[in-house]
Amino acid sequence: MNHTAQLESEAVHIIREAAGECARPVLLFSGGKDSAVVLHLALKAFAPAPLPFPLLHVDTGHNFPEVIAYRDRTVARFGLRLHVASVQERIDSGELRERPDGSRNALQSPCLLRAIGAHRFDAVFGGARRDEEKSRAKERVFSLRDEWGVWDPRRQRPELWELYNSRHAPGEHVRVFPLSNWTELDVWQYIGSEGIVLPDLYFAHHREVFRRDGMWLTAGDWGGPGDGERPEKRQVRYRTVGDMSCTGAVDSAATTVAEVVREITASPLTERGASRADDKVSDAAMEDRKREGYF
Repeated sequence: MNHTAQLESEAVHIIREAAGECARPVLLFSGGKDSAVVLHLALKAFAPAPLPFPLLHVDTGHNFPEVIAYRDRTVARFGLRLHVASVQERIDSGELRERPDGSRNALQSPCLLRAIGAHRFDAVFGGARRDEEKSRAKERVFSLRDEWGVWDPRRQRPELWELYNSRHAPGEHVRVFPLSNWTELDVWQYIGSEGIVLPDLYFAHHREVFRRDGMWLTAGDWGGPGDGERPEKRQVRYRTVGDMSCTGAVDSAATTVAEVVREITASPLTERGASRADDKVSDAAMEDRKREGYF
């Protein structure tokens, strides 16, 4: 069994374990590459039966249109159930308040926790990987969240010999990360070997962008160029896909999976280091968000 096959086998085992141990699982599906791989693995885990749990997308209202279109095509293609937790609806109802900078990334956590509570989900599959960021490097595969959705590293359980503890008190839930031991390179090699379809913006294309804090951002409903920020058309692609207000494009000529693999193999920057403004707020930005219930 080669390395990729071992990772697939481990991930399928994790998905089946969580689905067997928990009563109401759900899979977070944003339309990004990692959630696309988790969905592919979940479909494989239960084939030829239908997927035994629904998908959940926290829609900030500032998502890339290409990603929303891809999400809807994927749901229709496989006949899946999709719950959408809308940040805009929570803003309109007065539960959440729009930030002055236009970013809604921080508003995802309360919206996610509200959806988890409303549907009584007790296991939430996500596509986070340990190689992405230092706080995720210490994340367990089965990550316990308390009744407020808070992640406390001191309450996490040991996971020796691939034995996972899904026990939780009423009101608590576990986040389950089947890709914990994968790298960005592993993900792309698997996408290539399995022929997984992704949104086009993961590959090089021409787009009007502007430079802010060292990243190429795309204007949208969230806002656009400020004083001294000049829009220009460049050939770019996205290494990671999130809220438009905090996800930067990278200069790239990679139009195929093989070219992307070669590009990231040579890159000195991690995908989040190269393209996520929300991680640059402070050295502990991701950990602070995780303690508030973030993915």
